[in-house]
Amino acid sequence: MKFLLIFLVVISPSCVSQNKSSEDFYKEREQMVNDQIKGRGISDTRVLHAMKKVPRHLFVPEPFTERAYDDIPLPIGLNQTISQPYIVAFMTEVLKLKATDRVLEIGTGSGYQAAIMAEICDSVYTIDIFELLADRARKTLNQLGYKNIMVKHGDGYQGWQEHAPFDAIIVTCAPTRIPQPLKDQLAEEGRMIIPVGGSNVQQLILLIKKSGRIVEKAVLPVMFVPMINENGKSY
Repeated sequence: MKFLLIFLVVISPSCVSQNKSSEDFYKEREQMVNDQIKGRGISDTRVLHAMKKVPRHLFVPEPFTERAYDDIPLPIGLNQTISQPYIVAFMTEVLKLKATDRVLEIGTGSGYQAAIMAEICDSVYTIDIFELLADRARKTLNQLGYKNIMVKHGDGYQGWQEHAPFDAIIVTCAPTRIPQPLKDQLAEEGRMIIPVGGSNVQQLILLIKKSGRIVEKAVLPVMFVPMINENGKSY
């Protein structure tokens, strides 16, 4: 299995490139889904439809807009990144989202992952430790008309207790251990996907709550930015 480098990037939403039209970006998005997503085994039609619909280039800052549909992470500021499209699709598919699901996302970043999930589920609650990124993501998502995404600036380690329990939780930054508050906020039959590990080795872990117990399974080696607190220290 290949070792995949994944980072979450966020800066202000970029303007449409002067060198490409909306139709150009649409064609690149179609090719991205067919070659990078569907071509690598993602088969959930809802995920594929969402990836074709959401304009990733609007979540990518200049000067990286031209590469928005390449299968690579891209910087978004504050040493953060927007994850490569395949990883976004993979993590979304693994969660097996339903139309009625309430989802918690830790690590809003650019807002792109939240937008993908919002195309599939009922509501997304997303938190970022960086106020600047949370504000920019909120602005981008509002401009695109998303009414079912709530963005919050705060410490994702603690989750979002007032809206718990969640049917699914997705974490796009890596703690060294799975936060207990996130386990506690997972609903019965809920699913969580989270990268866990240090700066050298991380694994995507899938958790499922059954009869009050958490079952864990490692599904993919990855490398995400670390989960940090408000003082910049890693969890």
